[in-house]
Amino acid sequence: MITNISIISLLVKDIDAAKAFYLDVLGFVEQTDITVGGGAYRWCTITHPTQPELQVQLTLPGPPYSPEVAATLRRAQDEGSLFGLGLDVDDCRKTYEELRAKGVEFIQEPAERPYGVEAVARDNSGNWLVLVERRGFDPAAMG
Repeated sequence: MITNISIISLLVKDIDAAKAFYLDVLGFVEQTDITVGGGAYRWCTITHPTQPELQVQLTLPGPPYSPEVAATLRRAQDEGSLFGLGLDVDDCRKTYEELRAKGVEFIQEPAERPYGVEAVARDNSGNWLVLVERRGFDPAAMG
């Protein structure tokens, strides 16, 4: 029986730069950073301090993807059109201001939604970061 999600993968342009962004800007912590296969593959994971059981693997578009698929993924990164992470926040507007002050690029300012307040940023690899200050809602009311 599946008991939980333990690892998700996030495609990044540069593992060191992405790791620094998530640790230094967003407050994540390093879980694992090792090179395996005689230097052929790097396994780098981070976690959020309040959710250490969920590791986020930072990885480059490459094998096992074909060269064509990897190239397509890199183009999507360059366009900033890849989905990344949904992040719960306690105060979306305050978090928005704090992250903007740290140089984080936002593509959507905080806005009221039926489920709470939402803002959308990009990490330094172009992945979307959806920040949500949740509140109770009725999904049927969303139409």
